[in-house]
Amino acid sequence: MDGIKQRLLKGISTLNLAVSDQQCELLIDYLNLLQKWNRAYNLTAIRDPAAMVSKHLLDSLSIAPYILAKRYLDVGTGAGLPGIPLAILFPDKQFSLLDSNGKKTRFLIEARLQLKLENISIHTERVEHFVPDEAYDGILSRAFASLLDMVNGCEKHLAPDGRLYAMKGVFPDTELSQLPKHFIVEHSYALSVPNVDEERHLLVLARR
Repeated sequence: MDGIKQRLLKGISTLNLAVSDQQCELLIDYLNLLQKWNRAYNLTAIRDPAAMVSKHLLDSLSIAPYILAKRYLDVGTGAGLPGIPLAILFPDKQFSLLDSNGKKTRFLIEARLQLKLENISIHTERVEHFVPDEAYDGILSRAFASLLDMVNGCEKHLAPDGRLYAMKGVFPDTELSQLPKHFIVEHSYALSVPNVDEERHLLVLARR
């Protein structure tokens, strides 16, 4: 596990993020818990711990410089990505983790308990049926749907001046051509994730 920790620390340094020793330990504890549960629950197709560091932890943390608001909804969070790594990094921000798969949300409940993460809430629901207490400053999606489906499914949960944050691989030109006219791409960032050779992008969408 020392090699895994070193891989994580090196990646965090490459991303130029300020992460405390305690936060690093929480990230490792989360990874260990994910590995343990993955054997029975099939939470992620990635099973190699080193690949999990890069493709799950560092990929999630790569958008940290753009997470500036206070309340976020992570839609289709799956195993808690990017929500749990971001919640560990930003204990002063609130993250609601939403997934319709009960096996995955059972894992998330256990992760919240084991990691003592008081700034996350877990919701087992489809996005179209979800009823939050209040709208969100930002809605995150790492592997949820097309941009069109994200706008259609999530807009009602977004505060008037809120933003949608869509994590994508190759720049989604076709998806952008189908974007509803009342939304624009406010920012587009090419992400450089340590030890990940594939293209990664973050698109920030806002209402016109």
